[in-house]
Amino acid sequence: MSNDPGSHYVVPNREGGWDVKRDGASRSSGHFESKQDAIDAGRRISQNQETEFVVHNKDGKIAGKDTHGNDPCPPKG
Repeated sequence: MSNDPGSHYVVPNREGGWDVKRDGASRSSGHFESKQDAIDAGRRISQNQETEFVVHNKDGKIAGKDTHGNDPCPPKG
């Protein structure tokens, strides 16, 4: 069994709005009308659960990433 906490994602919902989803989850952790509301909520969840946080655009491309918790490559100094 892996100790990898996984990732949380902000992704567009097919029916409108934005969802916060976790790796392997069948349901979203939350649905939001605005992308910024989804980002704010997703970031809080990700920080709490120490996961990687990935934000997608409507076209599916990655808009940004944050790592909360066990960073495999922490900066030195």
